[in-house]
Amino acid sequence: MSNELIINSTPEGERIALLQDKRLIEYHFDRNDTNYAVGDIFLGTVRKVMPGLNAAFVDIGSEKDAFLHYGDLGEQYPSLQKWVNGVMKHQLQTPGLENFTLEGPLDKVGKADSVFKKGQALLVQIVKEPISTKGPRVSTDISMAGRYLVLLPFTNSISVSKKIVSKAERDRLKRLIASIKPEGFGVIIRTVAEGREVAELDRDMQSMVDNWNTLYENLRKGQPRDKMLGELGRTSSMLRDMLNESFDSIVVDTPGRFEEMKGYVQKIAPDKVGLVKLYNNKVKVFENLGIEKQLKTLFGKTVSVPGGGYLVIEHTEALHVVDVNSGSKSNQENDQEATALMINLGAAKEVARQLRLRDMGGIIVVDFIDMRSAESRKKVEDAVYHVMKQDKAKFTILPITKFGLMQITRQRVRPAETIVTGEVCPTCGGTGKISASIQVTDEIENSIDDLLVNQNQNGLTLFVHPFLHAYYTKGLVSKQMKWYLKYYKWVKVMKDSSLGLTDFRIEDEQGEQIELHSAAGAMARAQDRELVIESTE
Repeated sequence: MSNELIINSTPEGERIALLQDKRLIEYHFDRNDTNYAVGDIFLGTVRKVMPGLNAAFVDIGSEKDAFLHYGDLGEQYPSLQKWVNGVMKHQLQTPGLENFTLEGPLDKVGKADSVFKKGQALLVQIVKEPISTKGPRVSTDISMAGRYLVLLPFTNSISVSKKIVSKAERDRLKRLIASIKPEGFGVIIRTVAEGREVAELDRDMQSMVDNWNTLYENLRKGQPRDKMLGELGRTSSMLRDMLNESFDSIVVDTPGRFEEMKGYVQKIAPDKVGLVKLYNNKVKVFENLGIEKQLKTLFGKTVSVPGGGYLVIEHTEALHVVDVNSGSKSNQENDQEATALMINLGAAKEVARQLRLRDMGGIIVVDFIDMRSAESRKKVEDAVYHVMKQDKAKFTILPITKFGLMQITRQRVRPAETIVTGEVCPTCGGTGKISASIQVTDEIENSIDDLLVNQNQNGLTLFVHPFLHAYYTKGLVSKQMKWYLKYYKWVKVMKDSSLGLTDFRIEDEQGEQIELHSAAGAMARAQDRELVIESTE
């Protein structure tokens, strides 16, 4: 099984696609204007204490105040507050905790109004991004995640992931971490640390300690609402958590981002730095690798299931609903139970893929086709679990009810990804009135003529819808070849399925888009030139 990470930089942010055996399984859009990501640490101020909710609302500069529940304070909250106050008042001269006296643990069943005061400064970490009308959810249980380890301040405990089952390996990792961890910090050893040498673990530890030192320096001069420490970008965090032996390539389409990714991989996994590749083809990377087409087909309201059937996916404020339909499959089996099982098994895998792909969280209800057999229902449940166990998000799957409903809860830390797959008619702009679609060929012809003859351009590249691409490039003597015979200049014609049928663009030799004159103006100039030729004849 191969994994490829494709990164496409746009003016609005970065589009990140994770391909597994060339199929899209994760998609993220890391927007440039997003200032509140999971893992970011802010210096907040208590705006309002809500005894009825046993919580407080904290101002961290977001449009909606962040929500901090008493249960999200963590046992080390008294020690954290003592340290924050000491740093802000310049009483602590070093970031290390070896000489810092820890406070006793926080009472687990206490009251918010006994801990919070209006105007109080708090160091908080985002655990859930703003979703819909809700602000971010934050915690004071600060942690710093690395590739192999998670650093926890104000405790000395060492714990190992439950997925590492070998007692000998658990003991080895604990001994190694105890020998390299700084005093006053606890550590959680992640699953990917299994089998790693002390040098790799120590490098990861030093990276997190450096982050702690940066937090200390920023806090000394920080002001309320300031970001004290930013989490890695979406791309880097995915690499940190997922980079393994099955990765084939990391493709980046801009030189600056390429150098950044190469440096980050060199830091976390030097043996994998050769996987980072710069894409420099003129065809957009998502278009060339077929990702654009997959996005258009996978993010609609209706999604086809491989092998037959289809899903209808609806989103509401409270939950997500997925309806499984048989389509043409209903006539392919004689036995009704066998037909339902076959369709449901295919749908189960696609449902699990869609949850991860769209990053859907909260409550999901799946309406499968009714099955009488408990054995059949169990097979469908197992199929969903088998695909979802690769998901990093925490989830719970309940058995299918007698009505054919499966309930799933999936950890929701950021808004679900949405892509508008419906398109406004490119010729009418939604008005319902269109001109002849053949007119686009006239516009292209006139634009090409204007650029090659009047403006003496060379090395032009024409980007069109795949249907138009075939029109210009196919045939015994193609339109493209006729241009060459007419102008003695070659015009490249490239597919771009993100364009509408009557849209096109033209780029020059440097790959810069050319600002075209209006079609009417180009046509008028062409007609004027023909008149001049006729008069000279």
